[in-house]
Amino acid sequence: MKQTITRSWLLTTAMLATLAIAPSAHASKDKPVIGFSIDDMRVERWARDRDYFVAAAEKLGSKVYVQSADANEQRQVAQIENLISRGVDVLVIVPFNSKVLSNVIAEAKRNGIKVLSYDRLILGADVDAYISFDNEKVGELQAQGVLDAAPKGNYFLLGGAPTDNNAKMLREGQLKVLKPFIDSGKVKIVGQQWTPEWDASKALRIVEDALTANKNDIQGIVASNDGIAGGAIQALAAQKLAGKVAVSGQDADLSGAKRVIDGTQTMTVYKPIKLLATQAAELSVALVKGTTPTYNAKLNNGKKDVDTVLLKPTVLTKQNVDTLIQDGFYTHVQLYGK
Repeated sequence: MKQTITRSWLLTTAMLATLAIAPSAHASKDKPVIGFSIDDMRVERWARDRDYFVAAAEKLGSKVYVQSADANEQRQVAQIENLISRGVDVLVIVPFNSKVLSNVIAEAKRNGIKVLSYDRLILGADVDAYISFDNEKVGELQAQGVLDAAPKGNYFLLGGAPTDNNAKMLREGQLKVLKPFIDSGKVKIVGQQWTPEWDASKALRIVEDALTANKNDIQGIVASNDGIAGGAIQALAAQKLAGKVAVSGQDADLSGAKRVIDGTQTMTVYKPIKLLATQAAELSVALVKGTTPTYNAKLNNGKKDVDTVLLKPTVLTKQNVDTLIQDGFYTHVQLYGK
């Protein structure tokens, strides 16, 4: 009798161990469940991504759970773990810190969950796919926009968050365009700094210090998005230099687009977010269903060559900013107040 009980206990233990390592139960492939983990929905841009993504995914019969990390890497890891425990079929992740998610993504893969890196490439992890705009190209467009307005002089490079791989890719694109002008002496880089959390208030202080250090002798600021461009322009305005110094941006935020119209920001880079979010939803469902998506690039994330979809960005200046109205991104009233 004792031997039988022991044997039954061992069998039960083995069964429990098997259940522990087996993939968790998921929804049917016809109606995938998607976990969307977003860096920080307090930022205007990401709230738009969420809305477009959820609408597109629901049209495809999917259910979406959305989480916002509010620019906190520990919170994002915990939220992803929560989404794994809820048995999602695919994780779509906008990483706050591109370098700290390898363990939680490994956990997702052990549970049979696909992983799509959204807009920012997750580094050092076994992600299934990546979708974004061509960030190096965005950087090229930013640098060229500043050069078109200020072909020579002192430049300051105002980068994004050091935790964001996109910030590094943007800088690579910017320097690719600027290098010949730096080498010829037409452009002098008088300072460069990353902006933690892409925080506009920190960008304000960085540019205030740069203006002080250079006695206001700066002709161009290559700012990597509209948020930090806003901080830079606030610092310039305090010195009565707004509109006199060329400043780049990215994302076509409403405030950024208005500054382009007013002439205090030279340009922004418009990335049709609806296109990105819609294609990401389609790609998420394809990963779950096992159909073969169409990729147009591969990018190495330090772990593997990741199948990638890169979309084309668009330069917006005062001359063509109404593209945002034509695309339904903003209304005429939103942009012009009438």
